[in-house]
Amino acid sequence: MTGRRDRATSPLPRAYYLWLSGALASILGDAVLYFALGWAAATHGGAVAGLVLTAINLPRVLLLIVGGTVGDRFGARRVMIAGDAVMLAGTIVLAAVSHRTGPAVWLLVATGVLVGVKDAFYLPASGSMPLRLVGKEPLPRALAMRQGGAQLVTFVAGPLGGALVAAGGLTGTALLNAATFAVILVVLIAVRPVFDIPPAQSSGSFLRDALDGVGTGMKDPVLRAALLVTGGVAGFLLPVIPLLLPLLARQEHWSAGWTGVIFGAQSLGLLGVTLVVMVRGALGRPGLAAGVGVLVAAAGLGLLALAPGAAVPAALLVGLGSGLFASHIGPLVLMSAPHSHLARMQALLTLVQSVALLAMNNVLGNLSRLTGPGTAILACGAAIALTGLAALASRPLRTATTAEPEPEPEEELSTAGAADPA
Repeated sequence: MTGRRDRATSPLPRAYYLWLSGALASILGDAVLYFALGWAAATHGGAVAGLVLTAINLPRVLLLIVGGTVGDRFGARRVMIAGDAVMLAGTIVLAAVSHRTGPAVWLLVATGVLVGVKDAFYLPASGSMPLRLVGKEPLPRALAMRQGGAQLVTFVAGPLGGALVAAGGLTGTALLNAATFAVILVVLIAVRPVFDIPPAQSSGSFLRDALDGVGTGMKDPVLRAALLVTGGVAGFLLPVIPLLLPLLARQEHWSAGWTGVIFGAQSLGLLGVTLVVMVRGALGRPGLAAGVGVLVAAAGLGLLALAPGAAVPAALLVGLGSGLFASHIGPLVLMSAPHSHLARMQALLTLVQSVALLAMNNVLGNLSRLTGPGTAILACGAAIALTGLAALASRPLRTATTAEPEPEPEEELSTAGAADPA
């Protein structure tokens, strides 16, 4: 047991740090580009802004299962290289055309579609890369490092995006995004997966392979429970801070500065848990830890709804619970999925989150309009509490452990010309 603990907290492979640096650069470029697209679309009115967001989100949701199946069939790394190459070319074209014509509506919509299609193929492949690079035992720490880095990058992206749009407009922002895609493209060519996970054997039918991925997620008791709980969290917890908290702030006549402090408290709680997992590793029963995290977040929502004056500690609880859930459910899904279905499971996980979030954003927005934001937050707290209790009542999820054998490591880094099945 001590040996396993030492391996779980030992330094991660250099290949992972190299890949993570490029991935975070790409996340920064994407976030800045999303800001620039939204800002440019807003100059044409709300309808066009909504159309551009739909152009990103709709292809992403519709093609996620297809993207996951392609990732398992052809290898995650190959799919990511292709995606980054396409986006490198696409953002250069965006910069050139926007410089000549300005942010035309057709250009913004076409760029949105390109981003959405790329995400549908890229996200499942990228989600499976940490396991390919570090193996199973250090995986929670690797994912926590990625989550914490993404949080910090997202925090920086807003001000940076505003400054870049003000200085260079859509053209300059697109050029920066092209540079980030070039960085991750070079990184992906240089990095090889440390753990040899070959592409899945095809059944001969693409549709059958895609349905097999969905079937695997639904049949496996741990994966099924994890996906259902994730859907509940995505629908009733994720919309609260970005959607319902600003509405509550206006009802309570809080200033923008005070509301920002509450947002910061939630982020602080989430990052705090993430840092602990990065240093010490995850708990041995990730499903149990995830369920407890959901209940902690539910307590925070209840406190926020019933005692708005305690909004800061309530938001801190929400962040702590969210961090405990996210830092354990992600590794559990990756470690429970068959190696032949890694990208498909990541696609299914992302699809469950996306569909739940899209649906509940509209439902909760209307519920808040009819009953008030406090009541909507309280309803979310009750739903999340039931989700947490359901997670703890699920024996497969509650008793799932990380004590599984891992494949033997291959050479950590190799030259670009070597053969690579992933």
